[in-house]
Amino acid sequence: MNLFKIRKVADSFHPSNTNALEQVFDILRMHFPTVKQEKLNEILEQMRDPLKYQFSSTLFVAEDGRYNIKGFAILFYMPDTHFCFLDYIAVKPGRTSSGVGGAIYERVREEAQLLNSIGIFMECLPDDESLCRDKTEIKQNIARLAFYERYGARPIIGTAYESLVNPDDDCPPYLVFDDLGNNYKLSSAEAKKIIKAILQRKYPKYCPEDYVKMVVASVKDNPVKLRDYKYIVKNRPIEKHKAIKNLIPLVINDKHDIHHVKERGYIESPVRISSILKEITKLEAFKTVPSRGYPDKHITEVHNPKYFNYFKTVCNNFPEGKSIYPYVFPVRNATRPPKDLSVLAGYYCIDTFTPLNKNAYVAARSGVNCALTGAELILEGYHTAYALVRPPGHHAERDVFGGFCYFNNASIAAHFLSKYGKVAILDIDYHHGNGHQQIFYNRRDVLTVSIHGNPSFAYPYFTGFPEEIGEGEGEGFNHNFALKENLTGAEFLVVLKKALKKIADFKPLYLIISLGLDIAKGDPTGTWSLNTADFKNNGIEIGKQAYPILFVQEGGYKNRTLGTNARNFFEGFLSSRIK
Repeated sequence: MNLFKIRKVADSFHPSNTNALEQVFDILRMHFPTVKQEKLNEILEQMRDPLKYQFSSTLFVAEDGRYNIKGFAILFYMPDTHFCFLDYIAVKPGRTSSGVGGAIYERVREEAQLLNSIGIFMECLPDDESLCRDKTEIKQNIARLAFYERYGARPIIGTAYESLVNPDDDCPPYLVFDDLGNNYKLSSAEAKKIIKAILQRKYPKYCPEDYVKMVVASVKDNPVKLRDYKYIVKNRPIEKHKAIKNLIPLVINDKHDIHHVKERGYIESPVRISSILKEITKLEAFKTVPSRGYPDKHITEVHNPKYFNYFKTVCNNFPEGKSIYPYVFPVRNATRPPKDLSVLAGYYCIDTFTPLNKNAYVAARSGVNCALTGAELILEGYHTAYALVRPPGHHAERDVFGGFCYFNNASIAAHFLSKYGKVAILDIDYHHGNGHQQIFYNRRDVLTVSIHGNPSFAYPYFTGFPEEIGEGEGEGFNHNFALKENLTGAEFLVVLKKALKKIADFKPLYLIISLGLDIAKGDPTGTWSLNTADFKNNGIEIGKQAYPILFVQEGGYKNRTLGTNARNFFEGFLSSRIK
């Protein structure tokens, strides 16, 4: 089991990414003691200005739970010629780095596939002693080339690529090609374009135009030839590429069903999850991923520790099968809360229909792990993830629970992701996402947008009005679309497009969708009339967004159509999802 995760560093200025880059540069200096600050500055500039360099530059880091970087890779993508170039891959020296290099390279290969690249090119110093005056690095060069051979990557032969630019140089590199296991036949015309792009864009100040023309003209074979295998055992299977392109990780709260309140009229029931799961699996687009464990600090950074401790304690003290509902709502005097646990429920709750019982904490705590797992999968490079959880979470504020919600799963995930870049939350539940609004109301790094029934008639009644736009640093970073009581799918779609425009203007790195399905016709908690075709249209519109997206399940209570609506939503989403 790897004790690290591999994540994409999306920018070079966020504090967590700045710390990662400093450690990356330290590793670079360990491997290349003569590397100059000018080169390090160039790496930063390449990440920031793809237009100048005519390629996008992505940094991948292997990071442990304490944010220590164990290794990294820098991958260029040149969209005009549809290829990737591995600029660097290096691990921190030491025994603890075992397996890091392989894990990083496999992640880089996955990224190349996600980009629809024909493959990965890279430069490797030669294992041919005749090309090097200095023989001291030959052994290391052999090890590196043998490593890439495991994946089928080998040097291109029959060209002048490994020619010296200057007479004083030594050990000119091979150009190595990894076709990602697709048996891709690289034509001479493609090879010429790719070689020209590499030499001109990676070495604009180093390679003279005459040298570039000479190397390009040396490509004669069609298709180009790769060197025969030299290091892998004969007939040994090549490392298979693990594709993640077409599968959405699905993280299901496996403890949700213990939270089953068998009281007449209680609609937040376990069948909600099974109804959704039964239908979306027909799409064959999801792969179930187990949830991971996370410390309580991720919750208490979002929710008041006093509320967290109360909720955990009161649930642990309940006998099996017994629930209580808040019935006394004292004026919230922060210095003198009531002492009786049953009365204190009203101190921490906003309604009379959200129960406390022995299993509520366990189920809600497990749901948080699911949402955080989805967030971490997004960090690791998945373009989409789905946390299928109950109880829901978007009504839980920093200090209170309500609306069947105890912990705000999506807000906790958003806070977690905000350490790596800007986050937007789009809440499309019928009811206002008051929890998201309250938690982030004074922050500008997390944009909160909610489409919901006007609180003049819809729960939670006292929040969700258009004039609530945030305060302090958060002013302008909260948007409420409070809609009329009777609404068609076409009218909803118009508003959805406006909400997505607000998000586009914010330019987030990550998008979280609080996925409410209670906007459907006939839902017992709503008044709108969206049908299956409307859900598909909504999915199509959200699928057009280029950001990594984490879906977190919220409401939806008409069980006969719940799964069908979810399936249609994701069918539309997948049909337009930008790869």
